[in-house]
Amino acid sequence: MMKKFRYMEAAAILLVWGASMAATHAETGGKMIISREVDATKTIPINLSGYTGEVLSTLKFDLEVVGFSMAGPEQADYLVVGSNASRVEARVSNRFSKAEILAKAYSGASLRAQAHALADDIVEKIRQVPGIAQTKIAFKLESGGTSEICIADYDGFNVIKITNDRSLVAAPAWSPGRKKLYYTSYRLGNPDIYAHVLATGERQAIAKYTGLNTSAAVSPDGRRVAMILSKGGSPDIYLSNPDGSGLRQLTSTREDESSPCWSPDGQTLCFASRQTGRASLYTMPAAGGAMKRLRTENVASVTEPDWSPDGKNIAFTTTTGGFHICTVPAQGGVAEVLVPGEYPSWSPNSRTLILSRRNGNRYVLSLLDVPTKKVKDIGQISGNASQPDWAK
Repeated sequence: MMKKFRYMEAAAILLVWGASMAATHAETGGKMIISREVDATKTIPINLSGYTGEVLSTLKFDLEVVGFSMAGPEQADYLVVGSNASRVEARVSNRFSKAEILAKAYSGASLRAQAHALADDIVEKIRQVPGIAQTKIAFKLESGGTSEICIADYDGFNVIKITNDRSLVAAPAWSPGRKKLYYTSYRLGNPDIYAHVLATGERQAIAKYTGLNTSAAVSPDGRRVAMILSKGGSPDIYLSNPDGSGLRQLTSTREDESSPCWSPDGQTLCFASRQTGRASLYTMPAAGGAMKRLRTENVASVTEPDWSPDGKNIAFTTTTGGFHICTVPAQGGVAEVLVPGEYPSWSPNSRTLILSRRNGNRYVLSLLDVPTKKVKDIGQISGNASQPDWAK
C-alpha cells in the first residue's frame, strides 16, 4: 500500500512539473530556456563582437566593473553581437540555451553614452541588479598645494570642476536627486560647510561656526543634514535643515566623532567615535538617543562608514596596519577585509564601492566589485583624487 501511495505521489508531481514546463514552453514561444541562478561571487564570462574603438573599451570597462570577464565565443556564457557605426546596436543571447535576452538599438546621445546604456541593460538582464554605468561621482582633487571639488561620470570621464576656491576643500556629499553638493571649504580661512546648487552655481554657507565644520551627510529624503561641528569644544554630531537652520546637537562626548552616514530609511546614523579610546563605529537614532557600539570583529581603529542603499552592509576603513576597506553586516558582526584603500562609498545598486588608494606616488580613485573583490583603477583623472561620494 505504501509503495502504491509513493508511486501515485510521484506521478502527481510529474504531472504538475509537466504542466509547468508546458506553460513555460508556450510563454517562450516554444524555446526551452535553461536558467541558472546567478552567483554574485563568480565572474560571468561574456563575449563582445562587432564593436570597435571607444564603444568597445567602454563596454569592457562597464561590464568588468560588475563582475563580468571577457572571453572567447566558445568559452562565454553570454554572447553580445552588435555594431556601432552610427548608433550602438546589440543582440544578447545565452550561449547554452540560445535564448535571446536583449535586442535593442540606442540613439539620442554620444556613442559613449549609448554604450553605457547598453552595459546597464546587460547587467540588469544577467546580473539582475541595476547597472551603474550612467551614474555620477563627486570627489576631492588635489594639485599644486590646493584642492577643489569635482564631479564626473562614474568611470572618471567628463570631469567638471565645481569649486575654484584655490584653497582647501573636503568631504563632498550629494543630496538626493543630484541637484546639490555639500562640502567643506577653507576659502574664508575656516573650515565651513557649503551647499552648492549645481544648476546655477549658487552656494550658501550652512555651517560657519568657530572651529571645525565638516562631513555633511544628507538624509535619504533630503530633509536633514548630519555634520561634525566642534563649536561645543570637541567634534560632535549635529543635525540641521538643508539650509543650516534648526541646528540640533546629537552627541556630546569629550572624544572626537567623525564621518556620519545615514541608514537607507533615514532612521539611524552610523559614525566613528573615540569614546572608548580607539576609533570604533557607533549607531544612534536620528531622533536622538543612546550611542550603541557596532561590533566589527577582526578589525580595530575603524572610521569612514558608508551604509549600503539596500541596508544590508556598512563599508568602512580600518587604519590598523595601513588603510584597508572592510564591510560588516549592518547589525554588526564579523568584518571582512577587502582591499587596501580608504574613503569607501557605495554605488546605488549596493554591489560596487568607489574608494581612494595609493598608486605609485599619487592617490587614485578605484572601483571595487565587492562580491568578486575585483578592482579597477579610474585612470582618466590627473592629480590626487580622494574622498569620493557616489550619487544615489
